[in-house]
Amino acid sequence: MITLKDIRDAAEAIRNNVVRTPTIRSRTLSEITGADVILKLDNLQFTASFKERGALVKLLSLSDDERKQGVIAMSAGNHAQAVAYHAQRLGIPATIVMPRLTPTTKVEYTRAFGAEVILHGDTFDEAAALAQTILAERGLKLVHPYDDPKVITGQGTVALEILETHPDLDVLVVPVGGGGLISGMAIAAKGINSSIEIVGAQTARFPSMLSALKGIRGKFGTSTIAEGIAVKKPGRLTLPIVRELVDDILVVEENGIERSVLLLLEVEKTVVEGAGAAGLAALLEYRGRFAGQKVCLILSGGNIDLSVLSSIIQRGLVRQGQLIQLCVDVRDVPGTLADVTRRIGEAEANIIQVNHQRTFTQLPLQLAKVEFVLQTRGQDHVQQVVNVLRDAGYKIWLSDKEGHPETVQT
Repeated sequence: MITLKDIRDAAEAIRNNVVRTPTIRSRTLSEITGADVILKLDNLQFTASFKERGALVKLLSLSDDERKQGVIAMSAGNHAQAVAYHAQRLGIPATIVMPRLTPTTKVEYTRAFGAEVILHGDTFDEAAALAQTILAERGLKLVHPYDDPKVITGQGTVALEILETHPDLDVLVVPVGGGGLISGMAIAAKGINSSIEIVGAQTARFPSMLSALKGIRGKFGTSTIAEGIAVKKPGRLTLPIVRELVDDILVVEENGIERSVLLLLEVEKTVVEGAGAAGLAALLEYRGRFAGQKVCLILSGGNIDLSVLSSIIQRGLVRQGQLIQLCVDVRDVPGTLADVTRRIGEAEANIIQVNHQRTFTQLPLQLAKVEFVLQTRGQDHVQQVVNVLRDAGYKIWLSDKEGHPETVQT
């Protein structure tokens, strides 16, 4: 049994070796959701995730002989960096097995901390299988990302810090993968305040914990933006803890997680990966459930690949009408393209890209389709641009904000 005392002891053991991250109130998110929203910024750890806590507690518990032999871990990224960083600090050789499609940022940072990195399989579970084989062959010590008592106690220190600052919380909303974070936090939080509600947020593409609690076979996707919680089987230790202490598990869709990443960037100016944004996605999707309550969201990690973040920003601009794709049918004669671009400029829209298409179109000969990507100020400005071109006699096609097939503007 893991106790509140164990977690308090873990907090003392890692004091001054991990960051005591800020816990702040978000006035804007509170206004949007109708709840009193508190954010725990564990994306501000040195390796940008809460995983440092559990990894360090486990490494500190090893004997001298175990440290000399070395450790192995399997991870989709954050645990890998945490183990590699603190193993390097403590002089412990580390081997990390990661899925092949782990974001490049996480892989390179793990290597930079001196660990041997092995890329294997498409999922966490496939990487874990290889890690078990290497573990037996080399006689290493396993640092499991979530199914280990020491790791669970370390993750529970997040709740201690939150409740020291906000003892009157009603709800903790915690991202859920294998269950290490929510298990440790539930033990700590319920030990301090038995009436506090613990709610997990899990991606709908990998609903492993919810499926296990219901006793049903989970249906899983092939990928998710929240790769940090893309686990097909919860922990042997974590499942009974979650069953006993966690009040609810909510599943969230990919588009909700994506929009939450962007919202945190826009509103709080903080970079959060998909798994770290799952709590906000749950709060937004089930806002009626949390209305009027004081809710703390754990921003568990910030290790998002820059190409992924760039795509999220671009797609967000499309949804907001600040980036649009506009198609115009024109006569294929000199001066027509210049006339269209002039009118777009007069409407004060910025042309990002132009594609003048004569061949791959069903238009009659002597007509062409010109595709523009435009930067605008929003939906009202988009309509202004459309009106200008339509009044000039041009036939216009405008892709909608969700990227659905083009629709004619009449």
